[in-house]
Amino acid sequence: MEHTQAGWLKRLVALVAPEGVLVLLAVIALQLDALRDSLPLFARFYPYAVFVVGALLAWRFQRNRLLLSLALLAIATSVAGLPSGSTAGQVAFRATALLLPLNLAALALLADRGILTPVGLLRLGAILMQVVLVAMFSRTAPAATAALLSHPLLPGKLVAWIPLSQPALLAFALALGVTAVPLVLDPKASDRGFVWAIVATFLALTAHRPGPAAAIYLGTAGLVLVVSVIEASYLLAYQDGLTHLPARRALTEALQRLGGQYAIAMVDVDHFKRFNDQYGHDVGDQVLRMVAAKLARVGSGGRAYRYGGEEFAILFPGKAVEETLPSLEEMRETIAATAFTLRGRIRVQRRRDQPKGKGPRRKHTSITVSVGVAEKTSRHSVPDQVIRAADQALYRAKEDGRNRIRS
Repeated sequence: MEHTQAGWLKRLVALVAPEGVLVLLAVIALQLDALRDSLPLFARFYPYAVFVVGALLAWRFQRNRLLLSLALLAIATSVAGLPSGSTAGQVAFRATALLLPLNLAALALLADRGILTPVGLLRLGAILMQVVLVAMFSRTAPAATAALLSHPLLPGKLVAWIPLSQPALLAFALALGVTAVPLVLDPKASDRGFVWAIVATFLALTAHRPGPAAAIYLGTAGLVLVVSVIEASYLLAYQDGLTHLPARRALTEALQRLGGQYAIAMVDVDHFKRFNDQYGHDVGDQVLRMVAAKLARVGSGGRAYRYGGEEFAILFPGKAVEETLPSLEEMRETIAATAFTLRGRIRVQRRRDQPKGKGPRRKHTSITVSVGVAEKTSRHSVPDQVIRAADQALYRAKEDGRNRIRS
């Protein structure tokens, strides 16, 4: 029950942090009376500062989606500052409210393909074409275009309280639905930022005009996307993509921050190479993910890391070897007792008298691990020495028959 509640809490945090928190902070700031006088001045430079810094980051990391998204938000910020009394201004605003969420959703579904690549230039051309068409229709047929962009689709009483046209509301609903679906399956999806950016743009376009709210919300939408790229780059460097455990670089930095007592356990999957050769790399990846999930739940304050290949490391800050052994033993027994179901292309020998297609489609087996653990001592005073001592203990565990712990 506790694991279930903790899992739901982690999923909720993954859905809202940090992007949702940034949007919430923008909402709170706009409601504070103490900031009311300073917000108009802040709104003049905040969104464009975000767009410029974000564009430089996008160029540096070749993030085509981020650059185009910031360009769209910059256009929307300019449109939000236009006088709403003219028909041309209404056309520009209604077109922005309709096209902006759809473009952001489309970018969320696409992969980054570089900036000056043919695909990147094609995407830029599509956005520029939309700008040209909106400008052309706002000049040649402003009244007809404004009427078309605000054509009612539902009974007016249902959405009369929202200051957006019904086509724009439908566009926002569609964009949120498309971008939010992946989050149901994986709250840590890298495109989570687009969901919150669309939420922020909705708040911007429904905000009272004139006023600083629209510019601040659009700037926050850009900030959300910039933060998402930074977070994705961090995870790429510090998180293992297969097991979702922290990677070896994260372990190295964690060890550098430690100044006192600690213990390190090195964990290796027994006979993994033979298993991988027999059943294939896809099944081998399933094994590593299963083992990683068990290691992530180790007690005694330990934190698991993917060290490389089939080897993992568990860091126990402030612990001696003896204090870690009960948790490590429980973890080892849990892995050994888990019935692993082989899926995918399994090479199972079929009897000659057995008809084709009647053989077992699944096979159950058990996975075991060997563990070596060492602690910081006067003899092993630096992290590399402690890791080396834990590796030596791991070799002894394997020589003694595997599926055991040695220190």
